[in-house]
Amino acid sequence: MTRSENIAVIGAGLMGHGIALTMARAGHSVTITDPIDTARETVKDRVAQSLSAMGCSPAETARTLPRIFVKSTTAGAVATASVVFEAAPEKMALKQSIFAEIEAHASETCILASNTSVMPITEIMTGLRLKSRALGTHWWNPPHMIPLVEVIKTADTDPSVAQRMFDLLHGASKTPVMVEKDVPGFIGNRLQHALWREAVSLVENGICDAEAVDTVIKSSFGRRLAVLGPLENADLVGTDLTLDIHENVLHDIEARQGPSPYLQTLVAEGNLGMKSGQGFRSWSDEEANAVRARVASHLTKLETILDT
Repeated sequence: MTRSENIAVIGAGLMGHGIALTMARAGHSVTITDPIDTARETVKDRVAQSLSAMGCSPAETARTLPRIFVKSTTAGAVATASVVFEAAPEKMALKQSIFAEIEAHASETCILASNTSVMPITEIMTGLRLKSRALGTHWWNPPHMIPLVEVIKTADTDPSVAQRMFDLLHGASKTPVMVEKDVPGFIGNRLQHALWREAVSLVENGICDAEAVDTVIKSSFGRRLAVLGPLENADLVGTDLTLDIHENVLHDIEARQGPSPYLQTLVAEGNLGMKSGQGFRSWSDEEANAVRARVASHLTKLETILDT
């Protein structure tokens, strides 16, 4: 393991508690805060529940929880931190105000990281005095179970700071990748939503229904994606065959530069997916809960398989 760091996590919700769990499990001292009292009061219980759900032993839980400390203020959380992860809701003004407070109370050598899935890191950090120590870290949900963390540089980020973050995450058993340019969606969400755009288009244009889209992905190339990335696959089948396919299909793939009207209508009519019972598909509470449980079980089993 890399040397122990003093880690601060700002935000004790789903993402924040998972980041805190990961870093404490790796042996670091973690101080966490949240403006909501109940979030602070329950965070260690939620960490314990997540550790149990991951199959961690009671002994590992007993080692991890004492490394997590809860503070009532951001100033208190970051006072001795060497690294800060902000995990607040995806609201630009909120994140900017949080980093203004962090910078006022953290040491000048402390690394400042914003966790966001799509928001521009450069804009989040625009008000900082020392921008060279600021970057993005996109942890995927759930952060304690998905290995990937994207480390996003801005034009101001010191490369050595980005490398320190990369090494810290690697030492915590994450799978970091370096994003050299601060572009919308970084790497993962650009790839994911390119797929989602075509998936929505297939349904919107009456080519198939939503269940068929999901079945095709889960029953074909989705099965190999965990061990064979798209560019590895292109090299496997041959770049010449890949070029032949692209020449015959890319011209017909959805290229709309904006959201699908079909998706916009779903949202406007209140069909918000599992939380409303209707989205692209209809969902009962039992069906939605079964999907959530299946995903959690799959991620746990996959981690075990890939670690052997």
